[in-house]
Amino acid sequence: MNLFEKEALVNKAAEEFENQSPEELIRWAVNTFPSITLACSFGAEDVVLVDMLQKVSPETDIFYLDTNVHFQETYDTRDRLQDHYQKSFIQVLPKLTLEEQAAQYGAELWLSTPNECCNIRKVDPLTDILKNYDAWITGIRRDQAPTRANAKKVEYDVKFGLVKFNPLASWTSDDVWEYIRSNGIIYNALHDQNYPSIGCSHCTKAVTPGEDPRAGRWAGNDKTECGLHK
Repeated sequence: MNLFEKEALVNKAAEEFENQSPEELIRWAVNTFPSITLACSFGAEDVVLVDMLQKVSPETDIFYLDTNVHFQETYDTRDRLQDHYQKSFIQVLPKLTLEEQAAQYGAELWLSTPNECCNIRKVDPLTDILKNYDAWITGIRRDQAPTRANAKKVEYDVKFGLVKFNPLASWTSDDVWEYIRSNGIIYNALHDQNYPSIGCSHCTKAVTPGEDPRAGRWAGNDKTECGLHK
């Protein structure tokens, strides 16, 4: 399938699945693109997608970007999910250890140049893993941030050169939590401690009532995205 054919397929699917359930889209995605993977950060949206994917296509790969600086609660969520579903998630590591990064770029790069830190520990590893697939599934929702407001449920990801599925794009946070509670889904304990959006431990803080849910990410600067979805 050439690029023109993929874009035509994507545009048609985005329209057809806009008002259908995430499960229906995931089923179509894995059947249409057998070489597909789910990116999991162990946040609320992603644990929902893990559960849906296990019901639809348990053999499909699930990977996570291990930046080496996740919260312990995030690693605990990974372990509990793996045990529950009897599914091993693919660990994707940066090329540089934290010590090597400090030696080359200086200590605490996440404070001095957060974009560079995200490139090293997230974007470059993601680029490498996605080369093995024709499509990927993400937990993007439109109301998470202005940068995601126009996300389609099916897109052609120009940055990484493959088809991208956002099954929860039209969901609200309430929809996500309704699914979690109704289905007894394992989730990150930090969500109960005022962490609606969870990234690396150095760059994520709890938010106060009334704050934007992503205000705890890269607090203190104008950075709003790590670069995975731009």
